[in-house]
Amino acid sequence: MKNPADYLAERVFEARRPRRELQPVVAYADAVQAIEQALADAEKYKYLLMRALRRHHDEQAATLPLEAAPSPAETRVLPLYPEGLPLAA
Repeated sequence: MKNPADYLAERVFEARRPRRELQPVVAYADAVQAIEQALADAEKYKYLLMRALRRHHDEQAATLPLEAAPSPAETRVLPLYPEGLPLAA
């Protein structure tokens, strides 16, 4: 995955403002193009991550026997607060 600065690395040039030192500058069109490229890469990485997660989930579901998963009837629910506390008004 690219570092955010890598998208702008080739597009930076230096300009001098009146009475100031050289400063790195990026043209607006180049900045927009870099953002679009970063968003496209993010979509690609998101797709690859979701595919890997789905594959891992499918593999994990295939290896676990159905008996290992607790049924909803067996799950014990504990109260958050002890009984006998006054209700909030």
